Amino acid sequence: MVTEFCHELLKRELIPAMGCTEPIAVALAAARAREELGRLPERMTVRCSGNVVKNVKGVVVPNTDGRKGIEVSAVLGAVAGRSRQELEVLSGVTQTELEQMESLRKKGICRVALLENVPGLDIIVEMEAGDERALVEIAGRHTEIVRVEHNGKEVIKKQRKFKEDTEEKYERLSLRIIYEYAVDGDLQPVRSLLKRQAEYNRAISTEGLKGDYGCGVGKTILKSCGAGVRARARAWAAAGSDARMAGCSMPVVINSGSGNQGMTASLPVLAYAQELGAGDEKVYRALALSNLLAIRLKSGIGRLSAFCGAVCAACGAGAAVTWLQGGDFEAVSRTVDNMLANVSGIVCDGAKPSCAAKIASCVDAALLSSELALKGKKFQEGIVGDCADETIENVVCLAKIGMRETDLEILRIMTRE
Repeated sequence: MVTEFCHELLKRELIPAMGCTEPIAVALAAARAREELGRLPERMTVRCSGNVVKNVKGVVVPNTDGRKGIEVSAVLGAVAGRSRQELEVLSGVTQTELEQMESLRKKGICRVALLENVPGLDIIVEMEAGDERALVEIAGRHTEIVRVEHNGKEVIKKQRKFKEDTEEKYERLSLRIIYEYAVDGDLQPVRSLLKRQAEYNRAISTEGLKGDYGCGVGKTILKSCGAGVRARARAWAAAGSDARMAGCSMPVVINSGSGNQGMTASLPVLAYAQELGAGDEKVYRALALSNLLAIRLKSGIGRLSAFCGAVCAACGAGAAVTWLQGGDFEAVSRTVDNMLANVSGIVCDGAKPSCAAKIASCVDAALLSSELALKGKKFQEGIVGDCADETIENVVCLAKIGMRETDLEILRIMTRE
């Protein structure tokens, strides 16, 4: 039963996406609304929760020649999006469609508004053309279409899932269960997912190191710190984010709704696996451990919050690096405690180029946590609990409850005129 549940989680969370997932989710909602409308809109309104606004503001939308913003995402989704492709909804954009999007945008057909007092992830797109009207709402998860209306009549109506990431079944996923599944479980049903994550995320990381993206955090790390495994682990993850935040159209395999988290959970693990000469089986088991631990941490906090998700993903990566180097369950537990004792105060102020630097900092902290854990060292004060699972719950409370006002203040700062 536990094995099947872990399979289910990995299949649900490790999916491909092109571009930052919040603007892509806006494009997905717009694409589905256009399909329901049956033609291009003459007018459209996009209303988003604060965390969506925060994560769309500073990131480039892929296949748009450097354009940013909710309006760009929505109008391009309406013009060129194909909803069946979900988080790769903008993968087939042509130059003609891009020009058509820009023409419609300049006509002012799209209005953007904030959804007040709505937690997490919520996007509502309304469209009109002549006497036809359509509405699509995505809530909870980036691909979760909870409402579709055509001319005021409900086509799809699902229960809104603001607590989708705090379901009781997620919270029962202990570190011991994760560890035993990753180390001894049957991974055959998810091997292809883990292989795809390794291939996709390594490819965009390589592109980030070759190209001129963002502030070039990954390239800077290698230039400043050399090419040792510790530097590579940080640089590979940062370079993937450099490229992705700058609008690179290469897909990544995400974790917990985030490409940055998917890269952070996988690329440091791949760097250490390469250094240690680990075979495929050990690589997949390390990736399973990292991804599931990241999912467990992020599930309690929620898809979008004031708490930087790179902390969760890097915690998973650090635990996997500990295991790759011969650490047992106790060493992995110490890694989790050490990591969360150190960097549980990094805030999320939206998706943007500086995410690459935050990722590098989180991976650095994770590797230090692993190194201490392998020496038998563990922090024991502050938010650290009596066991790693208790520490995880403490961090969940800190992020989910304690940082509510922080989240609002970040949004106020970012939207201040």
